[in-house]
Amino acid sequence: MEGEVPVTDFSGFETPCFVIDRVLLKKNLDTLNTVRHRTGARILLALKGFAMFSAAKLVSGYLDGTCASSPHEARLGREDFRGEVHSFAAAYSDRDFAECVELSDHIVLNSLSQYRHFLPEIKKHSDIKEFGLRINPEHRETEIEIYDPCGQHSRLGITRSHFPGQLPEFISGLHFHNLCQKNSDALDRTLAAVENSFGELLHQCRWVNFGGGHHITRPDYDLDLLCELIINFKNKYNVQVYLEPGEAVALNAGFLVSTVLDIVHNDGMIAILDTSAAAHMPDVIEMPYRPCITGSGQPGVHPHTYRLGGLSCLAGDVIGDYSFPVPLKRGDRVVFTDMAIYTMVKTNTFNGIKLPDIIYYDSESGDVLHKKSFGYEDFRGRLS
Repeated sequence: MEGEVPVTDFSGFETPCFVIDRVLLKKNLDTLNTVRHRTGARILLALKGFAMFSAAKLVSGYLDGTCASSPHEARLGREDFRGEVHSFAAAYSDRDFAECVELSDHIVLNSLSQYRHFLPEIKKHSDIKEFGLRINPEHRETEIEIYDPCGQHSRLGITRSHFPGQLPEFISGLHFHNLCQKNSDALDRTLAAVENSFGELLHQCRWVNFGGGHHITRPDYDLDLLCELIINFKNKYNVQVYLEPGEAVALNAGFLVSTVLDIVHNDGMIAILDTSAAAHMPDVIEMPYRPCITGSGQPGVHPHTYRLGGLSCLAGDVIGDYSFPVPLKRGDRVVFTDMAIYTMVKTNTFNGIKLPDIIYYDSESGDVLHKKSFGYEDFRGRLS
C-alpha cells in the first residue's frame, strides 16, 4: 500500500496535526553525516524546506549550519540552529542586506547590479564575511517549471555571457542551484555544465556551493557517486564544497494526521477532511502532486475509492483520489506521509481554518518531545 512506514498509532493526537518523528529525522541526519565525513563537504539545512526549531538541537549535532533566504530565516539559523549561516536572496533591500550581513557568515548575491549596489558594504565586511555570486549554468534537470531555476527567462543566477572573465573584487565563491528531488546523476551532468561554462572561474574560488535539490536520503540515491563527485571537484579546484538540501534533511520524517468529517456523493464518493490542500498542503495545488496516504492505493486498487477534499470554501480544495480496503466513515483517521518538508513552512489561515498542531515525537520511546498549538490569535494577528 502507498505510504507504508514504520510509525505508531496516531489515534491519540487531536487533528489536524503535523507529527515529526525524531527517529526518522535522525536516520536522515546519519546519512548526511556520512557524506560529510566521507567527503569533507559541509552540509547546511535549507530552512525554506524545514524550519522546525524544536528539532534544532538534534539537527545542529549533525550538520554544519543553515542557509536562509531572508533576515527572518537567517536569524532563526543564527539563534536556534547555530553553526554557519549562509544567505541568498533574488534581491536584497538595503535594510534586508544590512540584517543579513549582520546575521550571516556567507552572503550570496543574485546579480552583478546587486553586487555593484552593495559594494561599499561588501568592502567594509570583506575581512570577516564571505561574499559570493549565484551563477546560472543554463542546464535543466527539473521538469516542473515553477521549480526550475534554469528555465527560460529565469531571474535566478548570472549566465556566463553576463559574467566577467574573473571573479569581481571581494567575491570568494560561487553558488549554483538547478536541482529538485534529484539523484546524483543529475548533479554529475550539472557539474559538467558548470565546468564547461565557468571552469576558469572555479580555480579562483575558495568555496563553491552546489545548492539544494539533492535527494540524498532517498532509498535509491547513489551516495557513492555523490561522494566521488564532491571529492573529485574539491581536489580539482582546491575549494570547500557546500551542499544545502532542504528535503533530504526531513524526507519521509513527518506526517499530517487528519480526520474524516463527512462523506458526500456526486458522481462518486467524496470524503471531506478536517485539513485543507489550500491551507495546509498548498504544494498539492501549486506543483501539483498527489501525496501518499498510509493504507491507501491508487483509485480502483482497493474496493472503495474516494476523492479527498478539504474543508475550505475553495472549489478546488481537492487533495486527490484514493482507494481504501474498507469504506471511510466520519471519524476515521487519514495519515498523509512525507509532510515535514515544505508543507509546514507554507501553511496559511485561508478561511480562518485552524493551523495544524505541530508535534515533535519519538516513535521509539512514545514520548511527545514538543507540541505547539495554534488558535484564534494566530489567525487574527496576521491580518492587522
